[in-house]
Amino acid sequence: MPVERLLPSQEANDLLGLVIDIAEKELAPRVDEYERTETYPQDLFTLLGQAGMLGLPYPEADGGGGQPYEVYLQVIEELAARWAAVAVAVSVHTLAAFPLLTFGTTAQRDRWAEPVLNGELIGAYSLSEPHSGSDAAALTCRADKSDDGYRVNGSKAWITHGRKADFYTLFARTGAGNGGISCFFAPGQTDGLSFGNPERKIGLHAVPTTSAYWDNALITPDRLIGAEGQGLQIAFSALDSGRLGIAACATGVAQAALDAATQYAQERTAFGRKIIDHQGLGFLLADMAAAVESARATYLDAARRRDAGAPYSRQASIAKLIATDAAMKVTTDAVQVFGGYGCTREYPVERYMREAKIMQIFEGTNQIQRLVISRHLTRQP
Repeated sequence: MPVERLLPSQEANDLLGLVIDIAEKELAPRVDEYERTETYPQDLFTLLGQAGMLGLPYPEADGGGGQPYEVYLQVIEELAARWAAVAVAVSVHTLAAFPLLTFGTTAQRDRWAEPVLNGELIGAYSLSEPHSGSDAAALTCRADKSDDGYRVNGSKAWITHGRKADFYTLFARTGAGNGGISCFFAPGQTDGLSFGNPERKIGLHAVPTTSAYWDNALITPDRLIGAEGQGLQIAFSALDSGRLGIAACATGVAQAALDAATQYAQERTAFGRKIIDHQGLGFLLADMAAAVESARATYLDAARRRDAGAPYSRQASIAKLIATDAAMKVTTDAVQVFGGYGCTREYPVERYMREAKIMQIFEGTNQIQRLVISRHLTRQP
């Protein structure tokens, strides 16, 4: 059922209408086959880029859509309700663009911003390593200065769009000894860069997640974003926005699961009545609806704080925690509503449940979100 939204402008209403139209015509008909065959939807990212969906929260002067974050996130939610892997990929691309658009020089933005925001260049975020996922400060990948730029050595893990991306927002250690961490707009193809096989995930099969291996690969000096040693500041500021993207994805999946369960409960009968008319089932659906609405309200609160220029780091972690936990509960309950059929691939709810589980883990596990929130609380007077 259509979500009743309170959007800030008629332009935003028209935009959501366009997104829903594209999602229904281009995403929904293909999701089952592409997820089953693990087929990368390259043409969809081209289409979304041409429609202006890959640069919505960035300034029009840089080629973006100039939309507030609260609108962008509701676009992500609508995409996720039809195809979570595509929505996650759009969120990751937006995350990968953040350092360039926020910390890049005028020359860097003039060169790369427009092709990034119109989808000519698809991006990936390369922060995690095999032994430093949640502990970003412990990364060991190095970028050592040379006569022609930086020579990068080390490995990265859990890269959405791995091997497919045109650029990687790469974080690597620079300077003597342990040094600091710096950010690079790294090319997607360069000598010395190779990739592992795609991870065999429980969901989001259409978009690959891989490891990357840097073996004395050259990155030219013009691709350093910000100053040397500024990388962690850049990474963490980007992650707050990225967590909101995942919160919106999770809410979209939860909404899709609620809609599927409600429709099924209205069609299925037991003991002479529609199963939705049995109080036990009706109350379960009511709790599911309350969880979805709460998740949406939480991420929108954080987004509006971001749009107003107010601190929102704690609220971003809360939104990611609440929305992804809600999605896990709602999708699990949706499978229960379907009974035995919920455990089959005849209906999409088993896929929703698998997708929701992943969202509790990436962009910082929900245990890490609790740690972030608790640390914010201890800093309060």
